[in-house]
Amino acid sequence: MLVANVPIGAQQPATQVPPAPQPLPTPATTGPLQTPPPFIFDAGPLGTLDITGVLSGLGLVQRNTLPGDKSIHLDVSNAQVFLQKIDGWFQFYVQAGAYNLPALGTAYYATVDTVRDFYQPLPVGYLKLVPAKNVSILAGLLPTLIGAELPFTFQNMDIEHGLLWNQGNVVNRGVQVNDTLGRLSASLSWNDGFYSGRFTWLTGSLSYALNDVNTVAFNAGGNLGQTAFRNLTTPVQNNSRIYDFIYTHTSGRWIVRPYFQYTDVPTNPKAGVLQGAATRGGALLLTYNFRSHFSLSGRGEYISSTGKANGQAVNLLYGPGSGAWSATLTPTFQDHGVFIRGEFSVVSATGFATGATFGPRGLDRNQFRGAVEAGVMF
Repeated sequence: MLVANVPIGAQQPATQVPPAPQPLPTPATTGPLQTPPPFIFDAGPLGTLDITGVLSGLGLVQRNTLPGDKSIHLDVSNAQVFLQKIDGWFQFYVQAGAYNLPALGTAYYATVDTVRDFYQPLPVGYLKLVPAKNVSILAGLLPTLIGAELPFTFQNMDIEHGLLWNQGNVVNRGVQVNDTLGRLSASLSWNDGFYSGRFTWLTGSLSYALNDVNTVAFNAGGNLGQTAFRNLTTPVQNNSRIYDFIYTHTSGRWIVRPYFQYTDVPTNPKAGVLQGAATRGGALLLTYNFRSHFSLSGRGEYISSTGKANGQAVNLLYGPGSGAWSATLTPTFQDHGVFIRGEFSVVSATGFATGATFGPRGLDRNQFRGAVEAGVMF
């Protein structure tokens, strides 16, 4: 007797179980938050596409507010969807929705105003060509190669960005080439720097994996031209050169990331810089992952600037020649896609100019903040 053309007692063929979807490398996160596996669907002629997203809210309280700012804020920090094609020679990435870019030592900017005045509802989106196994070419709205902190809150160890991050750019319009050779990864980009619309910036990144848990990276960029105009997304730093050296250790429950940064805005009267100035800074970012979905992150940093006010030096911090340090502590709970995290931070200015720091008259040295962010990653 035959059943389904297989003799009774014969070995039944094993059923092939498709592999479970894995989290995607984009959008990147430094931890502790982790993106869940994507929803995968067939898009016909476009092939298989992946979709993920994040929805989160933010509450913030602060002392010694900057002029025009408020002591309490309640807002949406992310309402974004990420659609991407990750296979074949032709790929793409689209990131759309609302977002906030909170940063220490600066006035809070509402999400609706951030989307309108910074990078619109499509902050990141690019086409990606893969002509060879380890080579890719990107064109469009690209996350910057500069710095050790990523653009959006959910991507970083802490809710708010740090003082060093304030000196770099966030999103570039341009093209980028990536290549990987063994443990060495390299990227080179021609772009518009601080979203200036003038394609005069060249940025690059070199990363080398010393072993499975230690990586060193060097990032650099600069304006090969000059930009005389200034606005919210294109500050005087669009005329700068910036260099970062980053070390990352990821082992067991620890993520350790110290980095050093140097920036220089050279004298250029045609660009409105009568006397140039530079910044030097260092930061240490840490995360320890406990059991039962809990983790604790922290950041300590110090940055100083050069120049003298009576020499008409450009102001890069809290007056020419000023400096500042900050300390941040961020406990986090995440269970699958649901997360909640708090944050406690202090910024303290040094060598500042009168009226250039915190409080209603800009005379207070310190600013304290507390924040809570909660949401779901899907």
